[in-house]
Amino acid sequence: MTIQEILHYRFLGNNVGAYLTCAGILVFGYLFKTLLSKLLSRLVFRFIRQKTEGVSETQFQALLIQPVSIVVFFVTVYLAFQVLDYPVNSSELKHNEPWPQVALFRVYQLGIIFGMAWIALRAVDFLVLVFRRRAETNVSRLNDQLIPFAKDLLKVLVLTMAFLVMLSRVFGVNVTALIGGLGIGGLAVAFAAKESLENLIASFTIFLDRPFAVGDLVEVGGVTGTVEKVGFRSTRLRTAEKSYVTVPNKSMIDKPLDNLSLRTARRVTFTLALSHATTSEQLRHIVQEAQQTIQEYPLTNNDVQIKFAALTPAAKEVTVQYFVETTSYDEYLNVKEELNYRLVELVEKHGGTFASTGTTIVQLGNPDRLRGLQSAEQHIV
Repeated sequence: MTIQEILHYRFLGNNVGAYLTCAGILVFGYLFKTLLSKLLSRLVFRFIRQKTEGVSETQFQALLIQPVSIVVFFVTVYLAFQVLDYPVNSSELKHNEPWPQVALFRVYQLGIIFGMAWIALRAVDFLVLVFRRRAETNVSRLNDQLIPFAKDLLKVLVLTMAFLVMLSRVFGVNVTALIGGLGIGGLAVAFAAKESLENLIASFTIFLDRPFAVGDLVEVGGVTGTVEKVGFRSTRLRTAEKSYVTVPNKSMIDKPLDNLSLRTARRVTFTLALSHATTSEQLRHIVQEAQQTIQEYPLTNNDVQIKFAALTPAAKEVTVQYFVETTSYDEYLNVKEELNYRLVELVEKHGGTFASTGTTIVQLGNPDRLRGLQSAEQHIV
């Protein structure tokens, strides 16, 4: 049997040559899908090069090569099986068609829809990358907050559109009639998703009202943390303990919110408990010099209150209150520590002493002191 006879030998409605052509197209598509994807992405990048804001062609290709290669492969699969003859033309999809043809065409449609949706999602990632580069030149915390939110929103829209196209094109569902026929069922779903809808609306309120931005330190509902992300349903806070707290967006706008990052200064308040052995003259000098020392410190303002506030059986109490003009928590702690050292030095300088806590500390190496305490305890008994 010659080669021509072998190529023209027919079985299952097609000759060997048609099967070989189909296999050749499949092999070609599988081997060269990555190369074709690179060529297509490079061609597209040339048209948008001026708007990429420093994003390289390599980054663009890294995003698109995989999804484009999927589309290229499914196109080659479709072209390969078009070579073969079927009992009914593949463009006429009716109920009397053989199931292998229908199944192959459905798989092809699903693959194309999946690939195009993947390309759209990667395009969203590319747009986000471009806008991040632009945001680097224009320092704005609103951009840090808006870009992730817009990214999530666009991806949800893309997936929703892909799902509706799949229902319409692959399964023949009348999407318009489906949406219009939801009726009471749609109301029931909306009622069940009431909390989610409230949080979604709250997320838009946050962007419009701007009570805080990504990077702000806020306190809401008894939780204090730095805002890391504002999503559709919730806002993520990083606390001082480095835990990751998720707060519903509805709570972020319904409850009183204290944006600690917008404070012009941080207040420091505490009480100095001086012993009764500290004389009134020593106390006056300590209060006066402490007032002057804190006022003259570079990061404090003139709103300094140092008063001899109370006279108790245990101590002479001096209240100290001042403001540190910084929004940095670390800098606030450094200033507070430095001024505490200076206050201790002032008390020591003027011969003052701090009040005892009432606990007696006995040195083990002083037996006379220990015997004296024991005899005093026996006398009391």
